[in-house]
Amino acid sequence: MGAATAALFAAGGARVVIVDRDGDGASRVAARLNGPEPLVGDITDSAFCEHAITTISDRHGRVDVLVNAAGTILRADALATSDADWHQLMRVNVDGTFFMCRAVIRPMRTRGGGAIVNFGSIWGGVGGAGHVAYCASKGAVHNLTRALALDHARDGIRINAVCPGEVDTPMLRSGGRSQPLTDDDLRRIAHDGVPTGRVAEPDEIARVVVFLASDQASYMTGALVAVDGGYTAR
Repeated sequence: MGAATAALFAAGGARVVIVDRDGDGASRVAARLNGPEPLVGDITDSAFCEHAITTISDRHGRVDVLVNAAGTILRADALATSDADWHQLMRVNVDGTFFMCRAVIRPMRTRGGGAIVNFGSIWGGVGGAGHVAYCASKGAVHNLTRALALDHARDGIRINAVCPGEVDTPMLRSGGRSQPLTDDDLRRIAHDGVPTGRVAEPDEIARVVVFLASDQASYMTGALVAVDGGYTAR
């Protein structure tokens, strides 16, 4: 979803800088977009987040939009969740989102505004059996988004979250699973759990992210936008 979002921004004329710990993967995406070299590092390190935003600001003069698309998942109930698993998932999904937001809010406030889009989840608003840490982390992202939006509304910084449902991504197919999901598995998941009867494609999420970041969403802040084929309508 992050790669699809980057591609859509680039297609619209934005200068996109990818921040990722996977240098090879990020470089491949950047090359497809004819974009600058990515900034490689770990968003769970607040000093790196500050460095990343400062570097982007120095290179390009400003940062208009931040999209926090980094995330990880743990498929386990509480008894199967170790302390290390819990802390790592919270560091990536919650700490990393907070550190990147905090780093970019300073220059955005100085120049009079900007837009931030965080990646929440359907499971940030409803429970998901066997995913206790992931659900807790995305619930934190949802309320972090709301609180930051209130704190910085008068600074001209709009902060919203996109909340995807089931999307055909590597995380859905293989993240934490003993066997990757097949196409038939995806069709079964969609048939059993998604009102529209299909899983989303990454581009369908990316289009909503770009909308939330654009001036077309100028009166939206603190919103949690479900893109889930009707999952949470129930």
